Amino acid sequence: MALFHILRYPGPEAAAAAAKEEEAGAGERARVLLERLQSRARERQQRQPAPPEAAPHSEASGRRRRRPRRRRRGSPEAPGSSEAPQEKRPRADDQHESAEAGVPGRRAGLPSRAPAGADAPLGPGVRAESSEEALGEQGARAEAAPDVPPAEEAAEPTASALMLGGFGRRKAPKVQPFLPVWLAEPSCIRKNIAEGLVPVEDIPEVHPDLQKQLRAQGISFYFPGSGKTLAFVIPVVQALLRRVVCHVRALVVLPTKELAQQVSKVFNIYTDPTPLRVALITGQKTLAKEQESLVQKTTDGYRCLADIVVATPGRLVDHIDQTPGFSLQQLRFLVIDEADRMIDSMHQSWLPRVVAAAFQREGPTDPCAVLQRRQLQAVTAASTYCPQMPLQKLLFSATLTQNPEKLQQLGLHQPRLFSTSLACKGPQDGDGDVGGKYAFPVGLTHHYVPCSLSTKPLLVLHLILEKSFSRVLCFTNSRENSHRLSLLVQAFGGVSVAEFSSRYGPGQRRMILKQFEQGKIQLLISTDATARGIDVQGVELVINYDAPQYLRTYVHRVGRTARAGNAGQAFTLLLKVQERRFLRMLTEGGVPALQRHELHSELLQPLVPRYEEALSQLERTVKEEQKQKVA
Repeated sequence: MALFHILRYPGPEAAAAAAKEEEAGAGERARVLLERLQSRARERQQRQPAPPEAAPHSEASGRRRRRPRRRRRGSPEAPGSSEAPQEKRPRADDQHESAEAGVPGRRAGLPSRAPAGADAPLGPGVRAESSEEALGEQGARAEAAPDVPPAEEAAEPTASALMLGGFGRRKAPKVQPFLPVWLAEPSCIRKNIAEGLVPVEDIPEVHPDLQKQLRAQGISFYFPGSGKTLAFVIPVVQALLRRVVCHVRALVVLPTKELAQQVSKVFNIYTDPTPLRVALITGQKTLAKEQESLVQKTTDGYRCLADIVVATPGRLVDHIDQTPGFSLQQLRFLVIDEADRMIDSMHQSWLPRVVAAAFQREGPTDPCAVLQRRQLQAVTAASTYCPQMPLQKLLFSATLTQNPEKLQQLGLHQPRLFSTSLACKGPQDGDGDVGGKYAFPVGLTHHYVPCSLSTKPLLVLHLILEKSFSRVLCFTNSRENSHRLSLLVQAFGGVSVAEFSSRYGPGQRRMILKQFEQGKIQLLISTDATARGIDVQGVELVINYDAPQYLRTYVHRVGRTARAGNAGQAFTLLLKVQERRFLRMLTEGGVPALQRHELHSELLQPLVPRYEEALSQLERTVKEEQKQKVA
């Protein structure tokens, strides 16, 4: 026999009554649980009273840390409380997840903001069952943790909470790279050339003919100035004096034609009383003319005519490829002057071509192959069986990089570094070079002049006219700036000025330098072409019209003055936006403290009328030049 229970659908009135009864029962149970939890919280607070002196502070901090709640529309306030509306109770499962994550959903011991004993009804949007379960879980947690602090103390952040802040500006430490021993421990040389001078006669190993030529040039001590050119000219000439057959045994490579001419001139001075011959190949003559100075065709082949070759990289590669009989297989010395700039031009691949030409290219069947030189590999007993003539590389630069990755391109074998005492210190800059390593002449004083862009030419004119310098070298960052500044000074008058840039050919530049050395030109405005090793005698002042962007550019520029122990000055015109970065760069590079030299507008006022006329004339000249270019 089957039993069936049939439920009939009640009417709307009965359903509403049942819902009210269920809601009333749930509210009653929630109110009982709430009162129980509040009574337990009061008992814990009585058992652990706060110190009387700390209570006001805790209450104040608690009040300060509470964030006011926005009152929601339609939500009733707790009866008997006029401070804040009743909060919406969180769901039980949300509170459980918050408790597992270590972040409590409510303050311990205070599940509701209503005061104790208040009959707070549930909000219209909260289910009674969920509220009851949430209160039950809070009560269980309150019973399991009897040492929970009161509400004011619970408002304080816990020790494990994540505190934001502590973003103080700190200087990041520089990374100190690992250097090879020969770079990290160079052989130091004295910086001051006025101390510990060695007379020429004290080194009898130097050939008498070379000593005679040194004295003829007015040199009584080793070495004048920086002595960089003579540091390789004297040893090379001394080593080649005993040669019997003429072969290219010394090769000097330089970055510019002007510098190559200068070095060739020095070599000719000291080889003139000897049988050694010097050849210059820079592209200023035709390839056929240069070939005549290198080799001579005979009935049985070719005869070499030069013992020492001074060249620029591009022209040297042309002769290796196109000059019959030009051989470097007897090369003993490869001198690379201005080595840092030559390393930067390694993309031309001139050095691998030179090294390949210096070693034998014959097959093993050649009867003379045993006597020919081979490239050095790992040093073993087998490699030392056949001794061979070495190829010695000599690098010279005032700003030689100490980046091992760049120096590796040179293929150095058992290298040794000689540097000034300042270079033996260690910090490095971001370019991989040793910071604070650059040494400057003792007689050189550094200045900087804060200025605006419109007053730069006026400051140059004031420094030349007021201080009465006879030879002033002014550097700009571009050929256009050099040209316009020279035109402006010519229009101003009173100063003999010339421009030294790539606008002129090699012959014209050589003539301009000669006139400048003779004192016929008072102001020479140049790009960085003359900042590299050009030895101009008697320069009293160097002006950086455009501030150099790199430290080594500044070193080469100011190195044109205060040479051979003489005094010199360097002025740099700085805009306001350049001042901070430029001074920091020089400080990191070991430059002595720059003296601030301010020139007020009152000192420049007498020059303004002539300066404005010169500006008008400059504008007309520039327009005429532009028309000629278009035509």
